[in-house]
Amino acid sequence: MRLACPCCGERSLDEFTFLGDASVTRPDPSADDAAGAFHAYAYLRRNAAGPSDELWFHNTGCHAWLVVTRDTRTHEILGVRLAQDVALARTGNRKDVRETSA
Repeated sequence: MRLACPCCGERSLDEFTFLGDASVTRPDPSADDAAGAFHAYAYLRRNAAGPSDELWFHNTGCHAWLVVTRDTRTHEILGVRLAQDVALARTGNRKDVRETSA
């Protein structure tokens, strides 16, 4: 399997490290329901078959954090985006959002 890094181009999978589900958001520790929110954050994860966003790190290349959209049934890479751009888009601070499709 190969990933198309937005900074470096297509690279072998062994240059990257998988870090988990990119769709979860860390709860606010100062919230009233922080204990329950952290329990759900750590243990109650969705494990659906199909496209999912995953966090990857390009450890032997540009050291970029990436959000990889991968189909968990076929391992097909559907897209690769810089995690910084994804975070900015989530907060509404859209800037130069670069995406590379597989």
